[in-house]
Amino acid sequence: MIKEVAQNIPDVSIYPIISLTVFFLYFSFMLIRVYRKDKKTIHILKNLPIDDDASQHNEI
Repeated sequence: MIKEVAQNIPDVSIYPIISLTVFFLYFSFMLIRVYRKDKKTIHILKNLPIDDDASQHNEI
């Protein structure tokens, strides 16, 4: 049923190309953003879950 509905949509073959393009652009943007990120910030974020200073702030 879904295949029949999809075949009735005009120019349905363009949608996979558009979705692949959007995915590739987003993935490329995120990859560039990660490589350009400051190394100090990455180190801080990497150690955040196991940092003892964060647990001290939650004391009552």
